[in-house]
Amino acid sequence: MSEQPDPMSMRASDADRERVAQVLHKAMADGRLTVSELDERLAGLYKAKTFGELVPFTRDLPDAPVPMPVVPAVGGQLSPMVGGSATSTASMAIMSQTVRSGDWVVPAHYTASAFMGEVKLDLRDAGFEAAECTITATAIMGAIRIIVPPDLTVRIDGIGFMGEFKRAADGPGVPGSPVLRITGLALMAEVSVKRRPRKPNPRQLDR
Repeated sequence: MSEQPDPMSMRASDADRERVAQVLHKAMADGRLTVSELDERLAGLYKAKTFGELVPFTRDLPDAPVPMPVVPAVGGQLSPMVGGSATSTASMAIMSQTVRSGDWVVPAHYTASAFMGEVKLDLRDAGFEAAECTITATAIMGAIRIIVPPDLTVRIDGIGFMGEFKRAADGPGVPGSPVLRITGLALMAEVSVKRRPRKPNPRQLDR
């Protein structure tokens, strides 16, 4: 069996360097870096060749995501990407249905709420803002359905009361994969988490 490649030794792309640059610009805007410090770090950043060389530029910044590549996993699957800015922070369905799928970035903390409705989250083509992200799922007389790729590490600790919080997808992913924690409450409702392989059409969501 072939060994997993060291993610930190893999070559970074221009897009990877730009994601780190965005973190540095935000740190300067927040007053964590001076203009001269920003210029100095950017000069070194654009010379960085590997993911390991990107890490020191944000190591002293709070809540800065560690840049990680997409690495081959078992069966040719791809490990999800860590880094980038979150594209949304919540999904809500009240007597309706809400679907989030395709190419998006899951924030460090995401809230999904279904009240007599249904929320569907497909993470198979999603990136992750941080190495560990949490989805708080609250379903009341409704349903929340979450689809995750087979290589993602998933930890499920939600509670079902007169309902069900399914835990079949709980378990480790490939080495170095992000950790997704799913917690919350299913009250007279269902929260389900299923592992599914990536599909040719990333926007097609399983039922």
